[in-house]
Amino acid sequence: MSKEEILEILKQIIQKNFEIEPEKVSMESNVVKDLDLDSIDATDMVVELQRKLQCRFTHEDFKSVKTIGDIVNIVTAKIENADK
Repeated sequence: MSKEEILEILKQIIQKNFEIEPEKVSMESNVVKDLDLDSIDATDMVVELQRKLQCRFTHEDFKSVKTIGDIVNIVTAKIENADK
């Protein structure tokens, strides 16, 4: 799965769950400052990502996330490692 595909999935999740227009979401978007998501929102987003991608994440995986790009990179790495 490409980074672009993961970004599109994130945009869908964010629009559906937080009513944020997809065009406001980019790799550079800061989760807190730009999208106004708090830790509970982030947890909900991760749960939805797990469901859509059928992939498991830990709290540690997302500990240092600041941007949507950080999330995309973590998900990409997790999926690539799962394929090995």
